[in-house]
Amino acid sequence: MRRSLRSLLAVLAVPLSAALALVLVAPATADRGVVGGQPVRTIEAPWAVALSSRAVFGDARSGQFCGGAVVTPTTVLTAAHCLSRAVLGRSWQEVPDLRVIIGRNDLRGSAGVEFPATRVWVNPAYQGDGRAGDVAVITLSRPLPNAYVLPMARQGDPAYQAGTQAGVYGWGDTEGDGSYASTLRMATVRVLADASCETAYPGSAEGDYQADSMVCAGLPRGGHDACQGDSGGPLVAGGRLVGLVSWGSGCAMAGRPGVYTRVSAVAPLVAAHG
Repeated sequence: MRRSLRSLLAVLAVPLSAALALVLVAPATADRGVVGGQPVRTIEAPWAVALSSRAVFGDARSGQFCGGAVVTPTTVLTAAHCLSRAVLGRSWQEVPDLRVIIGRNDLRGSAGVEFPATRVWVNPAYQGDGRAGDVAVITLSRPLPNAYVLPMARQGDPAYQAGTQAGVYGWGDTEGDGSYASTLRMATVRVLADASCETAYPGSAEGDYQADSMVCAGLPRGGHDACQGDSGGPLVAGGRLVGLVSWGSGCAMAGRPGVYTRVSAVAPLVAAHG
C-alpha cells in the first residue's frame, strides 16, 4: 500500500497552473495542535490534510492554519470556525489562495499536492458562542484516489462508545505555548462518556457541551490533546472519522478534554453539500 500511495503522490505532484497557495500555519486564534503526540507520516494517514493561505498567514510551514479530513474523492471536511473572520481576519471569500494540502508530511517542504478549493460551504447554523454544528465542506478541483478517503462514522457507530481508543491528527501546537509542529503528529486519546463531557463543560464561560452534536476525547490525567492549529483536523476511531477538532479549555489539561464536532450528526449536511 505504501508503495502505491507514493506512486500516486508522484503522479499528483505535477504543477497546478490554477493552484492556490496552501497555508498550514495555524494562527493563535484557531482553537486547538497535538500535545503529547508522536510523529506520523502522511502516507500512514493520507486523509489528513492541511488548510493553507500564504496570503493571510505567510510562507512559513506552507501557510497552514487548520486541518481537515478527506471523506470522498472530492470532499474535505473541516471546522466552520476555521473559515471564520475570527481566524482569517476577513471573509473566506476574500482569501485569494485558499488551498488544501495533501500528502505533505513536512510543511517546510514541497511534497504532495496543493489543491485549490473549487467550492466551499460553511454551515450557516454554526454559532461561535454555542459552537454546535462546527463543520465546513470543501470541494476539491479534481478527485483523489479512494485510498485517500476516510469513511465517516454514522449514527450508532460503536466507535462512539466511551473508552474507545482514538487518534487525533494535526500540525498544531505541541506544547500549548505556540510551538507549532512542522511535521504531522498524532496523539492517542479515549472517547469519553457524554456525562463526563457535560461535567467538564456545563455551560459556563468555558463552553457548553451538547451531546447531540459533539463528542469529547482525552485522558483523565490530561497530557494528550489537540491544541492551537489543529482545528478541523480528524479524530479517528475504528478506522472511521468520528470527530473534527473544534474547541476546548486549554490544551491537554486534566478534566478539560478536547471537544469535537460529532461527524455522525453532520453527515446529512455533508451529503447535501459534498
